[in-house]
Amino acid sequence: MTDRIGPATLPFSASAPGKCIVFGEHAVVHGCPELLFALDLTTQVLARPGTRSALNGDAGAPERHPYFRAALAQPWAPRAPLDVRAVSRIPRGAGLGSSAALCAALAAGFSALGGGIDRPGLAQRAFEVERAAQGVGSPGDTSAAVAGGFLAVNAPDGGPLLWTVRDGPRRWEVRRADDPGWVWVVAHSGIPRATGDAVRAVSARLARPDGPALLEQFARVAREGIAAVARGDRAAVGERMAENQRLLRDVGVSHPRLEALLEAVAPAADGAKLTGAGAGGSIVALPRPGAELDAVRRLARAGALPFVVRPAGDGARLVEAPA
Repeated sequence: MTDRIGPATLPFSASAPGKCIVFGEHAVVHGCPELLFALDLTTQVLARPGTRSALNGDAGAPERHPYFRAALAQPWAPRAPLDVRAVSRIPRGAGLGSSAALCAALAAGFSALGGGIDRPGLAQRAFEVERAAQGVGSPGDTSAAVAGGFLAVNAPDGGPLLWTVRDGPRRWEVRRADDPGWVWVVAHSGIPRATGDAVRAVSARLARPDGPALLEQFARVAREGIAAVARGDRAAVGERMAENQRLLRDVGVSHPRLEALLEAVAPAADGAKLTGAGAGGSIVALPRPGAELDAVRRLARAGALPFVVRPAGDGARLVEAPA
């Protein structure tokens, strides 16, 4: 992966991966650590000159589609109308970063039209698009879509610093994390979720008197989980995933369908938990070595849409546009 998105002219095509959160969703919004990786499921956009801006043939998208609208509204977005087509392998509303991938791909392409951009700048821009569309959130998802691989957010003892993302006075440090080389399984429950609504509900829960103590539990689990992944300790990772799930259940973002999927995959997994905003969406499981197919079958029989995944090595990038 190059450190910079180079210049481009129309037509352009850009691609970015989704993400999977292993530890720390929701708590990262409040400054706690998070561990996540870029999924080898991607969103690709193709932009050509248009008579008016449209997304997948919808000329009303600049007003109705929140992420497209937010991208077009950025001061660095092109002013000329664009006909944009987007194709995604990431299920929508699944907690697997479909919106972050779209934001990162659009930001990469728009920035290329402006002469190019380095990856720290692109991470900031992709976050600003998603933040403008959702109104809440943290930059972990969009940073994974920009960087690829494993990332740790707000983990000062983690790996090399990639960049700092800013939102007014708030700061999130994004670092490269160790990839243990494991295979993971994610499974979409089929229950759509709204990230903004879930984040606001958790914020309200953490505003109660016991909120600070609960937040510290999230932070401890994430720190211990990040360390366990770094040393390749599958048993400890599984224990921390179970503890993280109990905390997410406590703040009200689990769902009966998610709990059923976690129960279904348990015999074939070292650990499993919901991933993303919750209240629907998806789970992530660490299948036991050699039990990947068993985990997929168990989840499919339970009514989920499962994927065997590995971390995507590439983040957002330009790809060759068709003539």
